[in-house]
Formats: sequence, C-alpha cells, structure tokens
Amino acid sequence: MGQPIRKTPRPPGPTRRGFFTRGGGAALALAGAPMLAVAHDDDEDEDRPGRGRVTFEHGVASGDPLQRRVILWTRVTPVASTPRKLFVRYVVARDPQLRHVVDRGFARTGPEQDYTVKVDADGLRPGTTYYYAFFSRGVASPVGRTRTLPQGRTERLRLVVASCSNHAAGYFNAYARIAERADIDAVLHLGDYLYEYGPAEYGSVRTPEPAREMVSLADYRARHAQYKRDADSQAMHRQHPVIAIWDDHEITNDTWANGAQNHQPATEGDYATRVSAGLQAYYEWMPVRQPDPREPRRNQRAFRFGDLVELAMLEERLSARSQQLPATIPIPGFGTGFVQAGAFADPSRTLLGAEQEAWLAGRLRGSPAVWKFIGQGVMFAQLKAVAAPLAAGGGVFLNPDQWDGYQPARDRLYAVIKGDATMPAVDNVVVLTGDIHSSWAADLTQDPNNPVVVAGGYNPATGEGSQAVEFITTSITSPAIPDPTGSTAARLRAINPHFKYIDFTRRGYLLLDVTRGKTVAEWWYVDTVDSPSAVHVFGTAFEVSAGSNRLAPSAMTTPRTDAPPLAR
Repeated sequence: MGQPIRKTPRPPGPTRRGFFTRGGGAALALAGAPMLAVAHDDDEDEDRPGRGRVTFEHGVASGDPLQRRVILWTRVTPVASTPRKLFVRYVVARDPQLRHVVDRGFARTGPEQDYTVKVDADGLRPGTTYYYAFFSRGVASPVGRTRTLPQGRTERLRLVVASCSNHAAGYFNAYARIAERADIDAVLHLGDYLYEYGPAEYGSVRTPEPAREMVSLADYRARHAQYKRDADSQAMHRQHPVIAIWDDHEITNDTWANGAQNHQPATEGDYATRVSAGLQAYYEWMPVRQPDPREPRRNQRAFRFGDLVELAMLEERLSARSQQLPATIPIPGFGTGFVQAGAFADPSRTLLGAEQEAWLAGRLRGSPAVWKFIGQGVMFAQLKAVAAPLAAGGGVFLNPDQWDGYQPARDRLYAVIKGDATMPAVDNVVVLTGDIHSSWAADLTQDPNNPVVVAGGYNPATGEGSQAVEFITTSITSPAIPDPTGSTAARLRAINPHFKYIDFTRRGYLLLDVTRGKTVAEWWYVDTVDSPSAVHVFGTAFEVSAGSNRLAPSAMTTPRTDAPPLAR
C-alpha cells in the first residue's frame, strides 16, 4: 500500500452465503486557488503536470476512522508513460470546496502497490466531518467526505451495516441509497465485499473481471479494480468512512485456517499462497489499517464511538478457524443437518482462536461504553431444523459453517456475557452479522427451546432468558432462497422461537440508530438488483432497550436534520 512519506506544514488556524445457497467514475477537474497550489506544488521531476497524465478511475474512499485519524484511499490509474515511482498529493479540509485545509502531504506509490494510495491522515478533531482529495500530475480526484469518531459523552449515532456485495449477481443499488444518506456516521461492511467466482458461476447479471475464478495476485487485483469502478460503490465510499472485515469470499468459499471448500490444490496451487495474494490485494484496495504486517491474517480491530458504542470487528476465517465439519443427517425440506455430539462437541475447535477470544473478552468486560457491538461474519444465534432443549440434546442444526458448528467456542463467549462469581455480566451486547443473504432479528440464548427460564431457558413471549441480541443484514446483491409467500421463514420461526424476524427475499442494508436508551435496527430494501433502480423502501424495525438484552418491535427513526453536506 502507498504510505505517506512527507507532510507539508499545516496552515495556521484550528485543526480539526449462507447454507441455503451453497452447492467508474472519471477524474474530476476542480478549480480553486488552494487546491491548484497543492496539485502543482511538485518538486519531483517525474511528477510535473503534463508528463504522463493519469486518471482516478476508481474514485476515493476512507475507512477505519479513529478520534483523530482516518485512512484515506485512492488509486492512480496509470498510462503507458506513467513512471514506476509516482508521488500523489492529498489535502484534508473542513469544507467541500477544500478551502479550509487542515492537513496536507504526499504519498508515494507504484506498481508494487498496484498504484493504490493509502494515507493515515492524523491530527484531526473527534466527531468531525472532513473533505479530502488527491492530486497527481496535474489531475485531481473526486472530493471525498469522511468523519472521525466522537470522543467523550455521545448521545446518538447512525450506522449502516452491509454485507455480501456480489457484482455478478446484480447492481449495487443499495450502495447508491446508502450514499444519499447524509447523516450516517460510518458504514460497517461485514464481509464478502467481493466474490471469487468466474462468469455465470454465482450470478449472471454482470460478467466478472477477470473472466475466471480469482486465484493469483493479478486476479484479485483485477476483481477489486472492477468493484471499485462501479459507480454506486464509488458513491458509497466517497460519502462515508467504511469499517470493513473480510468473510470467506474475499479469498474463496468456506475458508478456514488451512484450506477452503472452493480451493483445489491440484489445479489452483498452494492454499497459503492464494491467501497471501488475496490479502495483499485486500490491503492494497481497501481503506483499512493492517494491524500487524507480519501477520496479515490477523485483522481483529476495535473502534470506540465516544462513550456510546464499543465496536469489536472479528476475524473468523483465516487466522485460527478449525475446519468445518460435514452435516450428515438427512432432514426433509432442509437437506442435511447435525447434532451437538462427537467432533461437534470438541472444545478445541474454534472460530477465533484463543488469542482473539481473550482479546474479545477483554473488550467486552473492560469497555465503559453503553453498548458493546460485535461486528462479524456468520450467524451467532442457534438455527435448527428440529427443535429440542439442551437437556434433550439440543435438536438438529442446519449450518456447520456458522457458530452452530462451533458450539463450545460459542459457549465460551456466552460465559463472558453472563459473568460469574468473579466477573460481572456484560449488558447491552449487540451482535451484527452478514453472510446469509437475508434479514434476521434474534434474541440470543443458549437454550431457546427450553421454556423454563429459571433453568437457563427462554420465554419467547416475553424475551426473558435472552442475554444479548443479534441483527443480521441482508445482502447488497447476493441471492438467498426464493420465499415469496414467507412459508420457509414461518417454518423456521416456529422451530426457532428466538427469531423475531426473518425475510429471505429482499436485498438492501441495515440502519442502526443508537442512543443511550436504545438501539433501533431498521431493514431497508431496494426493489431490484437486476437493473439500476432508485426505488428504496423501509421494511421493518426492532429495538433493544438499554439493560433489557431482548428485542421488541420498533418503528422507523427520524434522520438528523443538521448533517454536514455530502461531497459534490
């Protein structure tokens, strides 16, 4: 990735898939004396205007915001005469016209980073919206908009949760609608940002680039480039900072630490080499920090939104996950399932690994924030095809790729949430999930089919016995199962009473409105992904009140009226 190597002095003044489905914008010409001074203030001969002009075909992006820092990203699209060493200027300002500059400097890039540029802009003010742009060889990028995290007492946040954006499966209409929301503080992308498949292997609305499954570094770079050329993706990234974590398809389907369902060593080479290539492209092309360059698979990160929300983003695929076990029990209407016995009950099997489990426990127990959010890839709630309480074996489960396939590891996290004689319980835990291409809202309980609350069970009528809640966003484009009458959803809810909402058919995103008293989740849907469309509707809402740890029906919240203007 490109890294800042020098900053000019600041101006004076204030600084401120789930189990059901298994088996571009041109460069912007900008006017204004302050910007042109930055764009033309190049003392490296190879970076003078007119010498091998470039473009910014992949737009701009920002991500991983902190109280005083934020990652800024772009890619300079080279031409034949572009030098191998390229210097790129950037500015950060308080206004969309970039007149009130608070930070400026330059970064170096070249083919080693695929001409991508990442700057960790610092010295910013907490809870503040900024605008930024890049300049190279006399050409300006589009102006982007970003926001730092708040500090201290915080009364309200509005966050978007997105997942599963398969370019081949359809148009990113949901991204365009997210971009139009001016009062969003950040977008949380929970994985499957892109997909590895070749043409018509998993979606045929658009053709992937390259026209084959991505395996090599060049393949991963080309696929990232295609996604970043998409106008709706560019719009979303341009307007909001993104906090992203990968799931499996950023490498290949159903990954684990030492392999994947969709990797064949005989024809696709060494798995570790493929992972290394995919992660190199990911860190080049995504506006994220790399926590440890020596261990690129280690990517868990935490973000504190003042005293209101502590967000832990989990890495569940590449660093420590045990191999998925097969589901072998035939279930009419559901394929196959499994029970919590034998290898499934092995406590050594893990999604997170011991180090990350300890890290997460520390974040949950030690955070002073009102709300503890966990951003992660696969469903945490139990999902059964046959219901039974724990005392009778727990029933038959459906998807070994999600937390159900790692129940002892999930029980360890429940132990943290429930507390014990030495540690208090952790209230106000909200799990945020993607992956399954559908919308779900769940009370979280270890024994959802046991109606005796005093015996560790759960009362579905009142929510008693719930220890946390889970909100699962639908996909941006990736398909789930057809369920036009809702009969499949109704059948699953009858077996799994802790689910309060299931919708399989609609694509879109999740909006969270967070205050000190409650967190409201709203599901928003587009009408189609088969063609470009601006139709956008509210689906439903559920909320969790502070201290209750259980869901209740809710209503659409009111957007802020004082949101800073979008970038133009």
